[in-house]
Amino acid sequence: MSMMKPSLLSLAVVCASLGQNAFAAEDIANLVDRGKATLDVRYRYEHVDPDNQNQNNANAQTVRTRISLQSGKWYGLSALVEADNVSRIGDATYNSTRNGQSDFAVVADPDGSEINQALLRYDFKKGNAVLGRQRILLDNQRFVGGVAWRQNEQTFDGVLGQLKPITGMTLTYSYIDNVNTIFGPGDNRFDTKLNPANIEGHSHLFNAQYILLRDRRGAPQLTLTGYSYLLGLDNIAVTRTAALGSLSSRTNGLRANAAIGPVSLVAEYAQQSDYADNPQDLDSDYYLAELGYNWKGMVFKGGYEVLGGDGGTGNRAFQTPLATKHAFQGWADVFLTTPADGIEDAYVGVTAPLWGGQLQAWYHDFNAERGGDSYGDEFDLSYGHPIPAVPGLVALVKYASYRADDDTPLLRGNVANIDTDKFWLQLQYTY
Repeated sequence: MSMMKPSLLSLAVVCASLGQNAFAAEDIANLVDRGKATLDVRYRYEHVDPDNQNQNNANAQTVRTRISLQSGKWYGLSALVEADNVSRIGDATYNSTRNGQSDFAVVADPDGSEINQALLRYDFKKGNAVLGRQRILLDNQRFVGGVAWRQNEQTFDGVLGQLKPITGMTLTYSYIDNVNTIFGPGDNRFDTKLNPANIEGHSHLFNAQYILLRDRRGAPQLTLTGYSYLLGLDNIAVTRTAALGSLSSRTNGLRANAAIGPVSLVAEYAQQSDYADNPQDLDSDYYLAELGYNWKGMVFKGGYEVLGGDGGTGNRAFQTPLATKHAFQGWADVFLTTPADGIEDAYVGVTAPLWGGQLQAWYHDFNAERGGDSYGDEFDLSYGHPIPAVPGLVALVKYASYRADDDTPLLRGNVANIDTDKFWLQLQYTY
């Protein structure tokens, strides 16, 4: 008995010590002590020149100021609050969709302040869960994204959970009951059925990704993703004449990414049907095939993307209402709504390091998926470069030129088809 007492005492001391260390590692003060604040300021000048005698050129100068407060972690729990303000500089010689300047071309950056994100997050060994207003970026953001190019980012109110049951697999589910669009903030006074500040409804997002192969460095070589996006969007319509809810849809798809040395391959297929209370019968397909090649840091890509049309009445083509649309089908944003006859986009481009910055150049050729009519083509060019004298400051110059086919002045589905030039000058500072 006398021999056991020292052993028990030693064990108790060790356990107490471990307990104290664990408690110290999970001190609730970590929420504050290990938190951080971030300031992000983005100035942008945007010029829009549409070939439209009934619409003046737009010239917009705006500044977006974002303050983010990220807490540390305590037993896997953390919090984030992020506030944005978008302010106009100078005259409002552009249509922000909220300022009543309908005689000018659209620059969709309304003034105002809003909570961009406000969330609680719980991280555990096999995944995480997020509750609140949050950024949701799935895959390449072709179906669900943040539209970060616009000054007021798109975020989502709801819950998101990720589970990683085995190595290489990520299962994601999200329930969304409100979408804070780029057209906010707003009190609904200026909402139309095409651009509400908040999209109400009940949406479910399912995404399953599995990395099948990795190279010797651990980089993915073959990734498969399956998804099902059930969008219940109550107060938005596909066109001015369509009924509310006509963008509610069910999209099921499969995406494959492969990398073989310097070569990259992407193939994707999705099918879209109506969902929730959509009064229209939807039945359209999506296809994507893309080939890339990396040569001494220069990345060349060519692809063919198809959003199917429908021969019925109204616009029942394949739509992506929650996507980061600016990243697809050209920076001039002519095809934010897919025309009723669908669209085929054949594109080539290059991203290359140049003089310490990054150059991008893209060419798109657009045609109708049904009927084969030519919509026109577009050339895009951008160059971004850090400012060496000011750490955290990056400058960007960007240009888009869309040329419409003269034989298709108005696309079926109320989508205007006119020559459009856009130019941007941007300075962004992050601290």
